[in-house]
Amino acid sequence: MITIPITASRTYEVRIGSGLLEELGSQSREIVKAETAVVVSDSTVFPLYGEYALSSLKKAGFRCLSFVFPAGEESKNAATYLSLLGFLAEKRITRSDLLVALGGGVVGDLTGFAAATYLRGIPYIQVPTTLLSAVDSSVGGKTAIDLPEGKNLVGAFYQPSLVICDTDTLNTLPEDIFLDGCAEVIKYGILFDPTLFSALEESGPAFSREQVIAACVKWKRDVVAQDEFDTGLRKMLNLGHTVGHGVEAGSQFALSHGKSVAIGTAIVTRAAASKGICSKETETRILRCLEKFSLPVRTDFSPEQLAAYALSDKKRRGGTVDLILPRQIGDCIIVPTSVEDIQSLIEAGV
Repeated sequence: MITIPITASRTYEVRIGSGLLEELGSQSREIVKAETAVVVSDSTVFPLYGEYALSSLKKAGFRCLSFVFPAGEESKNAATYLSLLGFLAEKRITRSDLLVALGGGVVGDLTGFAAATYLRGIPYIQVPTTLLSAVDSSVGGKTAIDLPEGKNLVGAFYQPSLVICDTDTLNTLPEDIFLDGCAEVIKYGILFDPTLFSALEESGPAFSREQVIAACVKWKRDVVAQDEFDTGLRKMLNLGHTVGHGVEAGSQFALSHGKSVAIGTAIVTRAAASKGICSKETETRILRCLEKFSLPVRTDFSPEQLAAYALSDKKRRGGTVDLILPRQIGDCIIVPTSVEDIQSLIEAGV
């Protein structure tokens, strides 16, 4: 097991390894003194791992409940959120009880937001079961739900009490979903780590899961420690996301988050190369790496459509949107881009 401490408004650990789901109860009991644990999951993950999680928690002395909602980004909405809050109130969950987010990014975001707001805050533990949530969304305390007008527009910064990443849960991921997570892994290489990026270029999807997840979590730890509330350095983690969220929303979430981020990354990379910010060699390496992981690098949406979605992005500040552009592998910059210039930049990258 690899243990990575996270220092933020709440200090906690990310624990990564094989077979950790069996230790969920005992490891949770180390952290919280709760009487009741509510496992929140979705209709895909709960049939696979719900009973394992509940059994482990019960062995550690927790009274256990479960809340399961339909799988998919379309469930990360106000209706599901309010339904979860109503369930917690009906079951008389108190501030000293515990939520356990068992699933991917949708489960983690929704559960975290409920934990942040129910009774003005109760403890929660992240148990990511997808690569994407393991390397990104389960760490750092960003929680949210979507609105019809855009993704993650309502949320809170609220750190978990513990993150338990059982790498065995990745074995049941469909290949397509695993590759989605690889888009976020590649992102960390482009942003910070030429060594990681080179290893991904060499290995493709057959990388060492435990080691790569740990490398990504360490990078995110370092960023969150410096900028927990996303006002400076943490914006870097949005590489590919502003345009990618536009692709995702424009598809009515039919296109996954990872594939959308890959397209967004490809667009801003081509734009950076066209403006002389990065070299043609850097552009080629990034695009080839994405393609090696069978990730898309183009979209049928027009620059006008993508620009319109970008302007509803939660990261917009007045008349500007911060875009992250690569200069070279391991070196990216934040470029405040005016509303008027967004479309022309996207046009340079499509």
